[in-house]
Amino acid sequence: MVQLLFEDIFILQRLDPDGKKFDKVTRIEAKSEQFDMYMQLDINTEIYPMRVGEKFTMVLAPTLNLDGTPDSGYFLQGNRKTLADKFEYVMHGKLYKISEDSSSGQAAKVEIYASFGGLLMMLKGDPSNASNFELDQRLFLLIRKV
Repeated sequence: MVQLLFEDIFILQRLDPDGKKFDKVTRIEAKSEQFDMYMQLDINTEIYPMRVGEKFTMVLAPTLNLDGTPDSGYFLQGNRKTLADKFEYVMHGKLYKISEDSSSGQAAKVEIYASFGGLLMMLKGDPSNASNFELDQRLFLLIRKV
């Protein structure tokens, strides 16, 4: 069984908060329902369009193998089932920064940064949700609209 690093349902709040920078990429801002996490994520909206108000499930996993075996780094297309079969949009990337933000004067929040071939993600929230993450960790981001 795959050990998921993070899973929650998000509601898309804004598109391109800093203005449109690229033709095929949109930066989304979303808030999670269960863990109250804030996320900024770059999405290739040419192949996966998204609109404000949509709900989607977002999962971060270390492997796509359903039995939880580590990813080899190569995608071998075959007849075997993977975690990706349950989702509509999948990216593979690397976690490059974990930091703590205590500037708001409230309880400290953790910020997790990952890059998926130049498409960036920032996930911010309670530090207890970041216990499974490690610096330089390879991970998969999977999305499915609900």
